[in-house]
Amino acid sequence: MEKIVSQFLEQVNSHNQNEPEFMQAVTEVAETVIPFIVQHDIYYGQNILLRMVEPERVISFRVAWIDDKEEIQVNRGYRIEMNSAIGPYKGGLRFHPSVNLSILKFLAFEQIFKNSLTTLPMGGGKGGSDFDPKGKSDTEVMRFCQSFMTELFRHIGPNRDIPAGDIGVGSREIGYLFGQYKRLKNEFTGVLTGKGVSWGGSLIRPEATGYGVVYFAKQMLLHQNESLEGKTIVISGSGNVAQFAAEKAIHLGGKVLTLSDSSGYIYDPEGIDAEKLAYVMELKNVKRDRIHNYVSKYPKASFHKGKTPWEVPCKIALPCATQNELHENDAALLVKNGCICVSEGANMPSTPEAIHLFTKNKILFAPGKASNAGGVAVSGLEMAQNSLRYSWSREEVDQRLQNIMNDIHKSCVKYGTEGDHVNYVKGANIAGFVKIADAMLAQGVV
Repeated sequence: MEKIVSQFLEQVNSHNQNEPEFMQAVTEVAETVIPFIVQHDIYYGQNILLRMVEPERVISFRVAWIDDKEEIQVNRGYRIEMNSAIGPYKGGLRFHPSVNLSILKFLAFEQIFKNSLTTLPMGGGKGGSDFDPKGKSDTEVMRFCQSFMTELFRHIGPNRDIPAGDIGVGSREIGYLFGQYKRLKNEFTGVLTGKGVSWGGSLIRPEATGYGVVYFAKQMLLHQNESLEGKTIVISGSGNVAQFAAEKAIHLGGKVLTLSDSSGYIYDPEGIDAEKLAYVMELKNVKRDRIHNYVSKYPKASFHKGKTPWEVPCKIALPCATQNELHENDAALLVKNGCICVSEGANMPSTPEAIHLFTKNKILFAPGKASNAGGVAVSGLEMAQNSLRYSWSREEVDQRLQNIMNDIHKSCVKYGTEGDHVNYVKGANIAGFVKIADAMLAQGVV
C-alpha cells in the first residue's frame, strides 16, 4: 500500500513541482483515501483521485489599480475552479501577500471535500490575490476590488462559480466586489456569499465558521462522554473565525484564555468573557489595531511578543489563524499539558508532524475540512435563500448550522472509527471522497 501511495504522490508532484502547500493537502488525503479505494472495486482503476487533484480550470489575471497617491499598482489575481461534480464551484477569495498558486490550489482541493461533507450541492473552488488590504484606505480597497471584479465577473455566476470571503476579504470587500459585479452584469443575483443582510446576505454568516468549529468540538467531546463546559480553551488568531469561536465557546461555558495575531498572543488567566471579547472585536474590526492593546485595557493579562499560544496549558485548542501555524513541538506541548481536543478553525493550520503526534496520542483531532465547514455551509444556505428570495431567522439558520455540523461528525465517525477511537482525518477524507467519486462515476469521463 505504501508503494501505491508513493507512486501516486510522485506522479502528482511531477505535475505540481514547487507547490508545497498543495502537495501537503494531497498527501494527507491520499494516505487515507487510497487504501479505501483499493478495497472497493467500484472506485479502483478509475483514477478518480488523480482526476480530483487536477483543477478543472485555473484562471490567472493582472489587477491594475490606482492608489491614493495616484500611482498605478499591479497585483495578480487567481480563481481555481477545482471540481464541479456535485455543484457549481464554491469557495472564498483571499487577499494576502502570501497568496500564490500553491496555496490557492491547496485551499481549492480542501474545499471540494469540505463542501461535500456539508451534503449541500456545491463543488470546490478558491481564488484571491497577493493584494494586502492592511494599511489601505477604503477608497484604495474599493478601487482594487472593482478592478479585480472587472476581470473575475466573466468567470463566475450563480450557477457557475460563487465566491465568498476568506482572509483579507470581509464584508467591506464583498460589498465592493458585489457592487462592481452588479454594475457590469446589470443584474442582482446571488453570485457572492457573505453579503450584508440588507442586500441578500444570511444571518449567522459572519459567525458561521467560528460557531461551527465549536459545535464540532462539542460533538467530539460528547462522543467521548465529555463536555465543553468548564474546559480551558486556547485560541489562535483574532480575526472573524477566532472571534466567533471564542463567542460560542464562552456561550457554552468554556473558559477562553488566549487570542493572537501576527505580532504575538495575549493570555488572560481570568478568561476572556463576553465584555472583553466585545473590546477585541472593536479593536480588530473597527480600529483595525493590534492584539497587544488588549493588555492596556486589561492589565491582568499578558502579551507574549512573537510567540504562538500553544505553550499555554489547556484542555481544548482551536487553531484559527492560518495554515501550518501549529508545529510538531507545539503539538508536543499541548499533549504534555493535558490537551484532549483540537478542532481546526483555519485551513490546514496543523503540520503533518503535528497531526501525526495528535493521532498517535489519541487526541480528538478535527481537520479543518470537517470542523470549519460551518462557513461554507451557511454560504450554501445563503445561496438557497437568494434563490427563494427569502430570509430565514437567526434561530433557523443557527439550527440548520448545528444540524449540518452534527451530520458531518456522524459521517466522520462512520468512516473513521478504529476500535474505540475515531480517526477524524480518515473519516472526513473518505466521507468527502465517496460523494464526489460517486458523482464523477455517474457523469462519465469528464
